[in-house]
Amino acid sequence: MTTTSERPSATPAREVSKRVSQSVFDGSRLRVVLLVDVHDGAQQQFLEAYEQLCNQVASVPGHVSDQLCQSIENPSQWLITSEWESAPPFLTWVNSEEHVRMVEPLHSCVRDTRSLRFHVVRETGGAASQAEQGQRRLQAHPRIGDGVIRHALTFTVKPGSEKKVAEILSDYASPEARVDDTTRLCRTSLFMHGNRVVRAIEVRGDLLAALRHVARQPEVRAVEEAINPYLEQDRDLDDQESARMFFTRAALPAVHHVSAGDQEGLRQALYYAARPGRGMHLAELLAKADSESADDPASPVLRSTVFQRDDVVVRLVDVRPDQGAEAVPLPARVAAEARALLDADAARMDLITDRRSPEA
Repeated sequence: MTTTSERPSATPAREVSKRVSQSVFDGSRLRVVLLVDVHDGAQQQFLEAYEQLCNQVASVPGHVSDQLCQSIENPSQWLITSEWESAPPFLTWVNSEEHVRMVEPLHSCVRDTRSLRFHVVRETGGAASQAEQGQRRLQAHPRIGDGVIRHALTFTVKPGSEKKVAEILSDYASPEARVDDTTRLCRTSLFMHGNRVVRAIEVRGDLLAALRHVARQPEVRAVEEAINPYLEQDRDLDDQESARMFFTRAALPAVHHVSAGDQEGLRQALYYAARPGRGMHLAELLAKADSESADDPASPVLRSTVFQRDDVVVRLVDVRPDQGAEAVPLPARVAAEARALLDADAARMDLITDRRSPEA
């Protein structure tokens, strides 16, 4: 007879960490995968453009290697993989004007592209590969996600038009949140500081599918057309190349996110104008400070996302409701180091609109 103490114990409930973290700053190697759909008959043109691009990329700091592969089932489908020493040098390059110029020859022969970026967590191989691993940096621990992709766009409007632009951007009907069976819009937060606009979005599923979905919505298209006359960078939404160039330059990627739980908070955004060439360093400094805050139960910060492109850094924070409208300061040590990297003092951005989808 089996006593109660001898019976196999029930499988314990799986403990799920509430801490969510994503970051480009862990120093591990980066694998970039670019899926390319080439126009029919343009394969040779694409190959020649790639060879030219490949020669230029080889001299970019942080680049290790790349491969070009063609589908055995559909010759119009190509795959480019590249390896980088870590994520920061890749992001510095891919978000630069130099990159915009480098890839221009590809535009006329490519129908569509999709870029995926991965940290290398584990690697297998023979003895030679194992020896190399001693010199290569792998991600020590997998990060815990929440299934949400965070991205932002930023652009400037003509000085003097700020009030009108704010009115236009705050007065629109929210687009349908459901994109398809696997993708939906979760939240859109829009801020302004001076003539700079920052639109942060949260998506569950496929970011590219969500961005295309939003762009097709008539209510969103109407808002974009309405602010066109006020933009400092001209764009024509009816011209595919003009629109593509605008949104390429407006992209403000998330380089760090940390959340200590799922409690709701009040959303703030802070704008940091970094000194030339110091944007990535500043973003890393802010990311480290917010990671430390997430470990402190007394911290007013519930979650933080740092966005960075070139010398523009934006820190989006959700603070505890009892914090009120007060801006969340950085620790004194971090604030002093951050000031040395700034062209001007950090500024609290004005909230224009913050909308959640009903089912987010």
